[in-house]
Amino acid sequence: MNPADAPRVWIVVPCYDEEQRLDTAAFEAYLESHRQFGFIFVNDGSRDGTLRVLHGMREHFPTRVRVIDQQPNRGKAEAVRIGMLHALRESAAYAGYFDADLATPLEALDELLATLDTKPQIDIVVGARVALLGREIERNALRHYSGRIFAAAASLVLALPIYDTQCGAKLFRSSARIRELFAKPFGSRWIFDVEILARYLVGQGREEGIYELPLKRWVDKGESRVRPIDFVKAVGEMAAIFREYRIKARYAAARRLLRSTRAQRSGRRAI
Repeated sequence: MNPADAPRVWIVVPCYDEEQRLDTAAFEAYLESHRQFGFIFVNDGSRDGTLRVLHGMREHFPTRVRVIDQQPNRGKAEAVRIGMLHALRESAAYAGYFDADLATPLEALDELLATLDTKPQIDIVVGARVALLGREIERNALRHYSGRIFAAAASLVLALPIYDTQCGAKLFRSSARIRELFAKPFGSRWIFDVEILARYLVGQGREEGIYELPLKRWVDKGESRVRPIDFVKAVGEMAAIFREYRIKARYAAARRLLRSTRAQRSGRRAI
């Protein structure tokens, strides 16, 4: 591939049994009109013809569509992690992930990209499903209110005033610090998004590098594969994240304070 034609942005799309609902026409239309984007589809042990569908898209866009066949099924968290590691090894400026059902329209990628392009201090931009006037957010009421409870818990665990950790539309600035977030498997299967943010906060010690972008449109597809028992599992995972990362965050903050104090003392001695 000519380096000048290489995508500036790689988007990872985890896929599990998506043969019947993957909107290949939408992806291909977006690829036709947005040459700076490429997609990495991760087939997570699908039992249907998903892999065949993905290879069909790759044939149409051989330089901007990659397919990773993850066997056996290892869950969305690992599919995203493996895909992001591939994306971050490319020469692109940004890498992110997006839900295969396109509840968030692909056009939202334009806004995510513009945010990172215009705000160099930002490392992570997170789509947020906020029902504001002038925006089209269609969400099942039960999922909305359970999501608000979950978001409040995540905000407490992260000590971060974040509105929506679970929206499947996120974009990252490609860098060594971001690669580190995906270097090892997640302890969480269901709420790995929270764990990514926790890893970032521990490593960087600053919330200013995270930016929430209210989406213009998000439509609940009504085909959630999350079961009631998964919410119970998520509670356990949230507690585990709190135990591990809040302790690490305090230790990291203490080390940063110690280094700062030593630097100040060295400066005074030099004077």
